[in-house]
Amino acid sequence: MDSELRDDLLEDEFEDIEANEEADDMLVEFDPFADLSDEELDAMVEAAGDAGAAYGLVAGDTPEGFRSGFVALVGRPNAGKSTLLNACVGTKVAITSPVAQTTRRRMRAVVNRDDFQLVFVDTPGIHKPKDGLGSELNRSALAELSDVDVVAFVIDASVPVGRGDAWVAERVRASRATKILVLTKADKVDQAKMMQQIEAARALVDFDDVIVVSATEGFNVEPFIELMASYLPESPRWYPEGMDTDTDDATLVAEFVREKVLLRTREEVPHSVGVVCDSFERSRKLVRVHATVYVERDGQKGILIGRKGEMIKHIGTDARHDLERLFGRKVYLELDVKVKPGWRDDAGEIRRMGYAFEE
Repeated sequence: MDSELRDDLLEDEFEDIEANEEADDMLVEFDPFADLSDEELDAMVEAAGDAGAAYGLVAGDTPEGFRSGFVALVGRPNAGKSTLLNACVGTKVAITSPVAQTTRRRMRAVVNRDDFQLVFVDTPGIHKPKDGLGSELNRSALAELSDVDVVAFVIDASVPVGRGDAWVAERVRASRATKILVLTKADKVDQAKMMQQIEAARALVDFDDVIVVSATEGFNVEPFIELMASYLPESPRWYPEGMDTDTDDATLVAEFVREKVLLRTREEVPHSVGVVCDSFERSRKLVRVHATVYVERDGQKGILIGRKGEMIKHIGTDARHDLERLFGRKVYLELDVKVKPGWRDDAGEIRRMGYAFEE
């Protein structure tokens, strides 16, 4: 669509919204602490003592015996880690699809209860890499094993424990964290099959505990949360209450767009797809976003665009619906598709797209 025409249409559609925003922007909220550094605020809280509570400057807002810590969800691709994460949080923060290696970025998601805070770390599926991207995803996932309190080794109960699980198990065994076996997709197998899976998994790792769950059916999700929390140390909250994830808005946009590509396109496209959020503008009633979908071949670009642009239109519509739910306001999403040959073996492109391991 011609950019000038698009701008005219947008101006008509959102005229009332922007008029309201203009009036809202004239209201300036006075914050007496806005210019203070974190160190100065901490010093003020310590000096003020109980009086600091009157200003919302409370140094310790967690009760005695409060537990908090980090739980890494690790396992083979498509084991159900992201689905379980979303079930624990109670809202969709991680993308999911039937395509292996859907998760490419480490994501932290927070579960708050009165007496504990769980910080789940969703990692890319650990697998034998076939390209530079696969190597980076493995580095990202394996790095979490040394920095968490609990490692939840997630295994798909409906798929026989095999060489891939054994390869992951070697890395899990080396972690000093508490090790919990989590059998997912319990709704797909009978009890006898489940016991076989548990026995096979226990032969790989000396687990501290075992639990069986079905995230899609809501089976044992809350007991899973309680079990993870029971192994956490006593500690204050790491994140404020009300925070679901530490992932920034631009990254969430890129991930939700990529999810819709995975769900809408045929098998030859998904692994070659990378998405970058080029611009993100948020106002009180509207979010304007531009993202670029990268593929490696012209034929893949043609599939993504589709006949008369129908495919990319569907992808954009699907993603926009999720983003509007996520951001709680209307979203205008514009997508481009570009070819970047061999980007999965280009360290610079992997880093630019946000899939590189960061120490």
